[in-house]
Amino acid sequence: MTQNIVVALIVAFAALYATWRWMPAGWRRSAAQKLASGTQRAGLVDQARADQLAASLAKSSGCGACDTCGACGKADAKPLTTH
Repeated sequence: MTQNIVVALIVAFAALYATWRWMPAGWRRSAAQKLASGTQRAGLVDQARADQLAASLAKSSGCGACDTCGACGKADAKPLTTH
């Protein structure tokens, strides 16, 4: 029984992660803001931490999570590098 619960939690977490990862950027930013304000209303975090949470959750996670980088669809686009 415990094993089934653990597996169900892992599958649920993976499904949420995949949904969040492939969600359009606009939806992700909106959902991040709503989630952060909900945690603040529940008293789990203060305003500053809620703002940090929203900013962190709204970030895109590289290629595949289309946003405004402009690299998609360009034949001469150069990959972004970080140093």
